[in-house]
Amino acid sequence: MSQPRAVITGMGAITCLGNNLMELWGGLIAGRSGIRRITQFDPSPFPCQIAGEIEGFNPEDYIERKEARRIPRSSQIALGAATQAIHDSCLTHPFIDPERVGVLFGTAIGGLDRIDEGLQTLRNEGYGRVNPFTIPSGIPNLAAFIVARQFQCLGPNATITTACATGTQVVGEAAELIRRGAADVVVAGGTEALIKDFAIGGFSAMRAMPVSFNDRPEAASRPFDLDREGFIFSEGSGAMVVESLEHAQARGARIYAEIAGHASSTDAFHMAAPEPQGLGPARAMRWALRDANLPLEAVDYINAHGSSTPLNDATETKAIKDVFGEHAYKLAISSTKSMLGHAMGASGMLEAIACVMAIGEGFLPPTINYETPDPECDLDYVPNQARPAVTNVAMSNSFGLGGQNACVVLTRFGG
Repeated sequence: MSQPRAVITGMGAITCLGNNLMELWGGLIAGRSGIRRITQFDPSPFPCQIAGEIEGFNPEDYIERKEARRIPRSSQIALGAATQAIHDSCLTHPFIDPERVGVLFGTAIGGLDRIDEGLQTLRNEGYGRVNPFTIPSGIPNLAAFIVARQFQCLGPNATITTACATGTQVVGEAAELIRRGAADVVVAGGTEALIKDFAIGGFSAMRAMPVSFNDRPEAASRPFDLDREGFIFSEGSGAMVVESLEHAQARGARIYAEIAGHASSTDAFHMAAPEPQGLGPARAMRWALRDANLPLEAVDYINAHGSSTPLNDATETKAIKDVFGEHAYKLAISSTKSMLGHAMGASGMLEAIACVMAIGEGFLPPTINYETPDPECDLDYVPNQARPAVTNVAMSNSFGLGGQNACVVLTRFGG
């Protein structure tokens, strides 16, 4: 008996490029940067003073004011993206069979901002002044809970926290829930909102962020460019509704794309630096293609991890060449982090959404700020301008701190 097939029927997004799916896609295709000077705190003491901040988001569009005040920004935007995806899917709500609807959300850091606030209050004013919602607001699985409660999703519920690989792994694990028959519908997403002084300070201490572009924030994220200095921290949330094909067809749903394969691997090498030969990422890509039962020549487009760090971009290029051989030079590859920055646990989900839109809309988002070629990065990175292209098979890569690697293969739905 064949496994159920997993298809995508709804999507939503809240990002520094816009607060819904079409604003995100419009920004990507226009090659517009969402990076700007930080406004959520005074960044003046820090060597990097820019980030990908969301503008104009109102949590009360999705949840009542009292509840919004109790939960961190990461959960607020997660609920916003999930609400959009459910509405986009045209699923009937309340759900006909809520026990067959699961939630799978991911975050790299979650509500650590609320923990920090609680610690500051405790140390300055004593425990009697600590907000009783401090600990519940800080747990990584709060976003999954908030979404499940809001929509009464009573099926499987899980949270993935694998650093920068989180969002991509969520897509794959959502497909697994469908494949093994544990759910008919999965609301899947990734979220991150931690543009705070301690986060920027910590990454600055790692020397992971650029320091030469504070006066030109839109030029700071430059994946695969010779003059790249580091990644740009950002915030955002993306979500999708993943259904079994049978369930989607039974209700006449629009199908955006199919999740054909996925895989994860580990470098087991270093806490922060990638393994120099890209062996872990290469394993993830090979295994994802094997899971999809597709030859490597079938892949048309890769949305790269492309974080704009000197080591990571070169390592990912090596891994792609290792996996695809001569076909690597025929692939279109781009990094949407050049426009969105790095939203950590949300990035992989947002990049999977970009792949789905590329398949459906016939355009590839560019890698902006690609000005000076790097001899170590010599593939086709769709430089600076979107490109019309027929994409039947797209791959999305995410590689994170702790040597976490994830890859998902998305295909045009063909019946």
